[in-house]
Amino acid sequence: MNADKFNPDTRKAFLILFFCVVVFVYLIQLFNLQVLNPDYKEWADNNAFLNKTLFPSRGVMYDRNGKLLVYNQPAYDVMVVMRETQAFDTLGFCNALNIDKAYFLKRMSDIKNKSLNPGYSSYTPQVFLTQLGNKEYGILQESIYKYPGFYIQNRTVRQYDYPYAAHVLGYIAEADKKDIAKDEYYKRGDYIGKTGVERSYEEFLRGEKGVEILLRDAHGRTIGKYENGKHDIEPVSGKDLTLSIDMEVQAYGEELMRNKLGTIIMIEPKTGEILCMVSSPTYDPASLVGRQFRAAFKELQKNPYMPLINRALNGTYPPGSTFKTAHGLTFLQEGIITPSTAYSCYGGWPPGGGHPACHSHPSPLALTAAIGTSCNAYFCWGLKAMLDSKKYTSIQEAMDKWRDHMVAQGFGYPLGVDMPGEKRGMIPNSEYFDKLYKKHWNPFTVISIAIGQGEVLLSPIQICNLATTIANRGYFYTPHVVKKIKDAPLDSLYGIPRYTGIDPKNYDPIVEGMRLAVTGGTCRGANISDIAVCGKTGTAQNSGKDHSIFMAFAPMEDPKVAILVFVENGGFGATYAVPTGRLMIEKYLKREIPEQDKWIETNMKNTTILRNVLQKN
Repeated sequence: MNADKFNPDTRKAFLILFFCVVVFVYLIQLFNLQVLNPDYKEWADNNAFLNKTLFPSRGVMYDRNGKLLVYNQPAYDVMVVMRETQAFDTLGFCNALNIDKAYFLKRMSDIKNKSLNPGYSSYTPQVFLTQLGNKEYGILQESIYKYPGFYIQNRTVRQYDYPYAAHVLGYIAEADKKDIAKDEYYKRGDYIGKTGVERSYEEFLRGEKGVEILLRDAHGRTIGKYENGKHDIEPVSGKDLTLSIDMEVQAYGEELMRNKLGTIIMIEPKTGEILCMVSSPTYDPASLVGRQFRAAFKELQKNPYMPLINRALNGTYPPGSTFKTAHGLTFLQEGIITPSTAYSCYGGWPPGGGHPACHSHPSPLALTAAIGTSCNAYFCWGLKAMLDSKKYTSIQEAMDKWRDHMVAQGFGYPLGVDMPGEKRGMIPNSEYFDKLYKKHWNPFTVISIAIGQGEVLLSPIQICNLATTIANRGYFYTPHVVKKIKDAPLDSLYGIPRYTGIDPKNYDPIVEGMRLAVTGGTCRGANISDIAVCGKTGTAQNSGKDHSIFMAFAPMEDPKVAILVFVENGGFGATYAVPTGRLMIEKYLKREIPEQDKWIETNMKNTTILRNVLQKN
């Protein structure tokens, strides 16, 4: 038995079987490494090929009149493939890039740190340094062959022809972890729109990346294109945008708002196109480009006046007396008043309070005169009449009906402007007041909302949009800053009118009242002899000095522009907002300021409110 077990034939069969098992295991391991294991394939490919990303040119931007606003200029990134680095003259490399050795060592360490650089691989190109200047690029280009593993990647950076409209245009910056996790298009070192149009139209502006496949020799040196570029993919440039912004008017508005806090917004009522969107203070968009980005951004962040915030969309404020127009429309639609309904202002509000009439106007007065003189008592009486009305089963039902009308007029929710960060504001309902006052409330409890104070908060774009709905007598188009996308359709929603649900005839007394306010009421400073301006002032109370507000549209019968001027801590609406609004309307409709109004222009440009605010704080 033992002899059979170890005879030559058995031994031979055993050796053959053992050999076959070893070969089989070896083949399985090769299959795993070369087919199943991506690391081996990546290593093999990167030894033979260098896949060089070709970045597309980002889409450029024009204003509504064809002026070039944003375009591209060449920039260069230094890339490194860690697996290919060898000993080299580190000091010479640092001198060429104008960096010190400590930065070099830290950067190389950070690249290898997978917590800082997710998806790191020593086989693939990594960003070492971004956006070289032309001088640095020229020096390094001549000596790049001395630094194995490093090469230069062509890119583009943004260039600006005007130091204006920073909040509208936005800025681009390196994609962060969230951006990369959200969209596989982005890799570490890629750039993405962060704010403004750059952010909201990122997918149109960025284009599509290409790739150039280069062959390497046994020493890792590139020796030309793989199959003469047969498998290369050309990048596709981003799409160009035409904005609705009028840069000449935008620049003028920013000059008027210099050294002030606030915003100016102008909208074309017939289209919803935003003609200008000034947020002050602002900054030069060119300051957030290139290697200076981080330092400049930190300085803007530290500025106590918060120039990075777009007050037109991101701020919410009490609308003050501008809100009285929305109340008048609501009361008319609900049948609470008629255009001839008169309320007394003698005794002020509350009744018998002993205060004189709001703005020394006659009393009693009807709706048109109440708008023209901005009578506080009138709209307090109107709101009380609505909340007490027997047509509703309860004060809660009346309040919710009031809220529904306000929402339909564009308040309480974002309008859908094609820019990021739009705030919704605050329009309270009965549930809110029930919770706040434990169901023990009445018209007197909430009466401050009648004059745009109390719990009501609106964004400036919503107040400007109110002027637009009145100009159109009952509808508006979603405000937007992009007029056209080259070779692509604009969102169809921007061409659909949104109706307020208020009968167009109910707008007539409101329009007449706003015209009266300009010809003989609270905003006489906006009375332009050859332009029929309809306006409404507002003085919004806050913890410091009141905000100065003016909303308007012009001309009265064929409105071409609606405007909102909001000057924080500017006092009465007639003090700063009205004269600024007058100048802006003239600038847009006439393209120049008449000689007789030059003194107004000088006063507005030379007025500083920022210093006063800082002293107050």
